[in-house]
Amino acid sequence: MGETSEFEAVGEGQRVMADEARPRVVAGEARPRVMADEARPRVVAGEARPRVVAGEVRPGVMAGEGRPSMTLQRGDGEVVGGQPSPAMTQEDGGPVPTRSSAPAMTVASRPVLTRRAALAAASALALPFFARAPARAQDAKTIRVSYPAAVATLDPAKFRVGGLEYNYALCVFNRLTQQDAKLQVLPDLATSWEPSEDLKVWTFKLRPNVKFHNGKVLDADDVVFTYKRLKDKEVASVLRAPLDVVDTVEAVDPTTVKFTLKIPYADMPALTAGYQAMVVSPSIMDTITTKPMGTGPFRFVEYRPGDQMLLEKNPDYFLPGVPKLDKVVLRVIPEYTTAVAGLESGAIDIVYDLPAEQIDRLKKSTVANVMEVTAGTWQGIVWHCGMKPFDDPRVREAFIKLVDKPMMTDIATFGHGTPTVTPIPPTHPFFNKSITMGADIPGAKKLLAEAGIKPGFTMEMYIPGQSPSMERLATAFRDAAKQVGIALQLRIMPQDKFFAEMEGKVPLAVDNFFGRTTPDLMLYSWYHSSGSWNNTLWHYSNPEVDKLLDAARTTADKAKQAELYGKFQEIVAKDGPGSVVYVQNFACGVSKKVQGFSPSPLMLVDVSTATVSA
Repeated sequence: MGETSEFEAVGEGQRVMADEARPRVVAGEARPRVMADEARPRVVAGEARPRVVAGEVRPGVMAGEGRPSMTLQRGDGEVVGGQPSPAMTQEDGGPVPTRSSAPAMTVASRPVLTRRAALAAASALALPFFARAPARAQDAKTIRVSYPAAVATLDPAKFRVGGLEYNYALCVFNRLTQQDAKLQVLPDLATSWEPSEDLKVWTFKLRPNVKFHNGKVLDADDVVFTYKRLKDKEVASVLRAPLDVVDTVEAVDPTTVKFTLKIPYADMPALTAGYQAMVVSPSIMDTITTKPMGTGPFRFVEYRPGDQMLLEKNPDYFLPGVPKLDKVVLRVIPEYTTAVAGLESGAIDIVYDLPAEQIDRLKKSTVANVMEVTAGTWQGIVWHCGMKPFDDPRVREAFIKLVDKPMMTDIATFGHGTPTVTPIPPTHPFFNKSITMGADIPGAKKLLAEAGIKPGFTMEMYIPGQSPSMERLATAFRDAAKQVGIALQLRIMPQDKFFAEMEGKVPLAVDNFFGRTTPDLMLYSWYHSSGSWNNTLWHYSNPEVDKLLDAARTTADKAKQAELYGKFQEIVAKDGPGSVVYVQNFACGVSKKVQGFSPSPLMLVDVSTATVSA
């Protein structure tokens, strides 16, 4: 206990970041999370940044742009080096420093990481070590929100990343329904909905006189087009699998849409509030990846990939008095230390998804608050069940037994998360409280021996960058694996590289996903053999799990659902595609000048009713 943790970067020219108690590298070009088929024009150091069309996602920070860096010396954890970086001037307001992200780095073997060590490192590294950016000129009609990663696409149907993607869409588009902080389904473009007695036909009534940003009036044909597109195999939306319950969707009249389902399904209104279920029109598809147009409170103006997105007020929005702001600037700032400095200087108004160490630091601020809510977003250790050694269920169960969920949650989140069994959070009535969440090292050793995994077995474990909690979780799991003779080499990748080249393509990784609102939406796509996320990432197949999930989604009997989901949790607690370790809290750093805003447990930042005082 009490040992200092050390982070060693292996590789010539690589340096370890010392800002958020996590290994990070300075070398290389910044690369936001980009879909494989999207072009990324190269920007050369020293050249003026082009305004690239939004479909051509590429990093907005030019190679060679300065940013503070520090090197952690191996052994005693002493921090050395560190020069302030110049601020990058932006047209819309004051300067905010930014940085270029990094290529993969390897974390070498080091002593066991404890919460005390992690907290000590995080506290030391969170100290300001750069020149504070000067405050921007006050503009009470503009709000600036920072996100740690860029979008992969502007097309809502193809969203996979979350974060900036979901929140830009919340500003520009609408769905049929939405959900409040208590996850109750509320009207959005639909004013009401009604099921048939057998729950197989759902009829939605639309708001009249709603206009797209190009002036077209929304009608039922637009909704039909949206859902047919979401179900199109060629579009490859991750919402396609959940929407497989839908047989047909038709326009009854200009303001009425009817969904006919294959099975009774009580969660249809919640399904239409999905992150990818933004309603689009055929009339805007030519520019969906360059200048998207929805019906939302703000209109898209421009996106400088990897740098910022500019939105402006929609004067024709259907809710009176909304929005209250004239402009929204969504900044991409990968380093949380830099983003928090911008918040404290007045250059940023909201910092999205604060990591735990920044939460504790910002609570001492005189100019900003921390707003924190319990969320369903989960993080875990996952594996590819079609790759060795995880094609053997004994190895899967052994790796699950390595996880001491309460301890690893404490280390990774500093008390800002809750251990769980599956994506069903502990606050949900269907959570199975009887399942133990501690480690079983002797049991893991026995299973590994039966599977032929001998001491000295080595493998790599991949982690997306810009996530201190996932890096700490990976470190804690690596230390647990040592107890059974397994040597894990941690590979921390830039987010775009991880999601494009590693996620679902490597045997072992740490990953996370946004929370969903009903058990069916939380589980079916991930654990059912036909699930879209499962077939993309985990390749897990268990006939008994399929039967339980199929049965649970076709009944509206809550007691029966609780029984079925309880059995499901018992199965995957022993043989699953990974170990979902915890659900994390969602926190934002918010300037005290911001009113009318509160974070959502769905990790959404709704600024449509927000104001900023001068």
